[in-house]
Amino acid sequence: MGENADVAGTAGAAIEEVVRENARRHEARRQSAAREAVAREVEMPGESAHVRRERCRRDFLYWAETCARIKDKMSGRMVPFRLNAPQRRVAALLERERGAGRPIRMIMLKARQWGGSTLVQMYMAWIQCTQMENWHSLICAQVGKTSASIRGMYDSMLATYPDELWDGDEPPRLTRYQGQELIREIAGRHCRVTLGSAESQDAVRGADYAMAHLSEVAFWKDTPRSTPADFIRAICGAIALAPLTMVVLESTANGVGNYFHSEWMRSERGETDKIAVFVPWHEIEIYSAPVADAAALWEGMDAYERDLWEQGLTLEQINWYHCKRREYPTHQAMMAEYPGTPQEAFANTGANVFASAAVERLRHGCNEPSAVGEICGCAPTGASALRGVRFNVDSTGGLKVWEHPRSDEAYVVAVDVGGRSLASDWSVVAVMGTRPARVVAQWRGHTDHDLLTWKAAAIARRYNNALLVFESNTLESSPAGGDAEESPDQGAYILHELYEHYPNLYFRQAPDGGMPRPGFHTNRATKQMIITELIAAVRDGTYVERDHDACDELLHYCRRPNGSYGARAGYHDDILMSRAIALHALADASRSHASVYADPDLARFLGCG
Repeated sequence: MGENADVAGTAGAAIEEVVRENARRHEARRQSAAREAVAREVEMPGESAHVRRERCRRDFLYWAETCARIKDKMSGRMVPFRLNAPQRRVAALLERERGAGRPIRMIMLKARQWGGSTLVQMYMAWIQCTQMENWHSLICAQVGKTSASIRGMYDSMLATYPDELWDGDEPPRLTRYQGQELIREIAGRHCRVTLGSAESQDAVRGADYAMAHLSEVAFWKDTPRSTPADFIRAICGAIALAPLTMVVLESTANGVGNYFHSEWMRSERGETDKIAVFVPWHEIEIYSAPVADAAALWEGMDAYERDLWEQGLTLEQINWYHCKRREYPTHQAMMAEYPGTPQEAFANTGANVFASAAVERLRHGCNEPSAVGEICGCAPTGASALRGVRFNVDSTGGLKVWEHPRSDEAYVVAVDVGGRSLASDWSVVAVMGTRPARVVAQWRGHTDHDLLTWKAAAIARRYNNALLVFESNTLESSPAGGDAEESPDQGAYILHELYEHYPNLYFRQAPDGGMPRPGFHTNRATKQMIITELIAAVRDGTYVERDHDACDELLHYCRRPNGSYGARAGYHDDILMSRAIALHALADASRSHASVYADPDLARFLGCG
């Protein structure tokens, strides 16, 4: 009994410390909010209308609270636009770019109910009402009804704009521009506001825009004439790279592999002109619930909720999350709706073959190559291509090198054969080390098949006469996709000639028990096999990826309604297939199929000899 009392006493002391820490967190937040309230003090006694008007031009937060009124979601009343914490954080980023004289470009991944669309629209309205005349904007959403709802903020704001602070030669209101329903003009400022939708793209092409608010981009669909990527490029390409121009893409997540997800990932890596902004659910003040019994809550928290505590959340926030989770059949569904990280927001939607969390773990191994260039021999084709093989550094080359060859290691080189025209699939030559399995180099480009064959062989020669595995379908079949490629006989001739001069080609067993044939042949059965092996490798982390593009292809790969696999429309899977083929060849080695390897040194290195 004494021992039980000691345990209870220890647990009680721990809960008391949790409660004290929770109180400290609340006090820190209260003090921070008080400092912000002082910093954004609106009224200054004795200010004239002229001074206040000048202040509106300089200070967006002052203008928002003084001149803009919005509909409160909780009460339905029109209230001054007093920014909440997430809105202030994002507004500070917008102001940073404006203050530096840079074009404002942002991609915003939203959680629900914090007013991201409202902030973007009011910031654009502030520029049009106080900063610039003849500065036209576009509001474009998935459907026209959503765009109209966003423009409704303009109507409400202008209808209640203080007359003494209006900086125009006519009273503030929206008027039809030249009788057009979808284009309105801010009276007195000569700034147009155009409505558009991803469903009716022709209506917004070719216009004179300085700002664009593109809403719920993750839900935009392909049309017979355009993809979301094409449409957005057309809009953004017409907006000048000048101060006070503005492009904001915002959306809640809609799974992985679509345009919005791809652009978000590129922006996170710093590869685009856009600032990536994510607002987690716990930054939104309304997501909090009183705690009646701290001890019961603490005892009922799982590992995920304990981690939220370690991140600095309060018990009240965790209690809200704890209760809200009960509404959802799975935690994944809860995380997709109320994400705490971008990875949670882009939770797997079911059609994707590779789980997004596993792909993100794989992405941790990705980095920039140590060198970029081309592989060269004494000649572009034929046996001479394999003599005097060297790597030439060239920033425009197609060969990325993460690791140069090591003398004590064997390698596998897998080739996914594409086309030679820019519109065709890419050809990819992937070099994989074996201890451990990892990508060490990759060539990607468009070229004739004979040039590709000898280039791959030269790369394999440089990597210690690596096992060279061709995906042979394209070389063995008729041309596809309108690309004027070699005939099947020519493809067979290319592989036969290569066999005469390269000692370590991969051969597969003929299905009829006849002579082995060079290359790996992809059909419905073998594709299912190698993709299943790749799924396991990605899930279990049994190989190291180096190329971000490979991870992007994994996220774009999906299972079609008929059960087949393939990349989403507008995307490629060439890098992915090169990984699947290379890992399958390594799996053959681990199963001691030594006959696959013509080079006894390779079999010895792989433990098969």
